[in-house]
Amino acid sequence: MKTYIFIALAIGMTLMAFVAFQNARPTTKAPIYKDVQKYSPYYIDKRFGGLQIMSKEDKEFKEKPTNMEIFHRLEFLEKAWAKEHLKVVENKIVVKDNNGTETATINILTEKDAQFIHSFYGI
Repeated sequence: MKTYIFIALAIGMTLMAFVAFQNARPTTKAPIYKDVQKYSPYYIDKRFGGLQIMSKEDKEFKEKPTNMEIFHRLEFLEKAWAKEHLKVVENKIVVKDNNGTETATINILTEKDAQFIHSFYGI
C-alpha cells in the first residue's frame, strides 16, 4: 500500500510541475511579430532582482511582475497597445502613433502571419 501512495504522489507532483511549466510558457510567435514589436512601446529590461517591463514612451512606466507572469503581462500590454495603434488594411498592417497618424506599414506575407495577427492581437 505504501508503495502505491509513493508512486501516486510522484506522478501527481510530476503532473503538477508539467502543468505549471505549460502555464508559464509565453505564446508562440510568428515571424511577423518581430517586425511589429519594433513599434511597440513596451520592452523587457533586466534588473538586479529579475526582469521588468519598461516603456519607450513613458519613462515613469515600470512594472515588476514575477518571473512566472512577466511574459503574460507583456503580451497583455502589447495587445492593448495593438487595439489602438494597429490596423489591417488589405494585406498590410498600418502602425499609428498616439496622434493617429500613420508611422509605418508592414506587409503580411504569409497566411500564417495573417492568422497570428488575427489571433494574437485580435485585429
